[in-house]
Amino acid sequence: MTWRNRMKLVIGLVVVVGLVAVLTLVFTQRQSQVVSDSASIEAERFPVGIDYGGTVIERLVSDGERVEQGDPLFVVLSTTLQADLAEGLLKPETIAYSVTDDGTITLTASVAGTVREVSTETGSFVQAGQVLAMIDRTGSLFVAAEFELTSRDYGRIETGAAVDILLPDYQRITGRATSVQVSTTDGNATTTVVVTSADLVDGGHNGLMSRGTPVAATLRLRNDGPLAGVSDSFFDFLRQIGV
Repeated sequence: MTWRNRMKLVIGLVVVVGLVAVLTLVFTQRQSQVVSDSASIEAERFPVGIDYGGTVIERLVSDGERVEQGDPLFVVLSTTLQADLAEGLLKPETIAYSVTDDGTITLTASVAGTVREVSTETGSFVQAGQVLAMIDRTGSLFVAAEFELTSRDYGRIETGAAVDILLPDYQRITGRATSVQVSTTDGNATTTVVVTSADLVDGGHNGLMSRGTPVAATLRLRNDGPLAGVSDSFFDFLRQIGV
């Protein structure tokens, strides 16, 4: 065998070994990831309601409107409220409302956020305990992702695990798993993972970052295989160089 043939043989062996190594790392990495069955962006929600029945004499906000804490939302006139106020059974002012002596209550925003699900109009009668709207609190966006996992994979979820979030415009952001819950329906266990990320900004990505936007979430499980350390280092390097 000539030296040229020997060189070709050596190069061929190196290529084969390298290819096998890369494929092994890719397989190992895929074994340590799981894609969500469903996932969406959510937000902390605060109801706007009233404990007294009455008539809405003014609606001051619309669905999708941004409000600051303390901004007026609805003005409601209630004779029952007027009676309780006269007997000292009701505080004239809290973070959620202010009341005048004639039985008029102005419901205010208890947090800064976006008004959603407005359910009443000016002139409508509202029941005691009725929710008139919801407020999605500013800066509270998170992702709720559902996974169908085996008991083995569930045991490999770690709080703080990295999660890759794919937005509808195919942009990716990274987050961390902050809580894990399991529920069983018809004998099937569903794992819900709450993911937070500093990149989830209200109204970001042309409004895609808002409550209800569907996304895809890829959760990294703890890698217990013999190539765990090598695999993690290899893919961390690829991420650092932008691959």
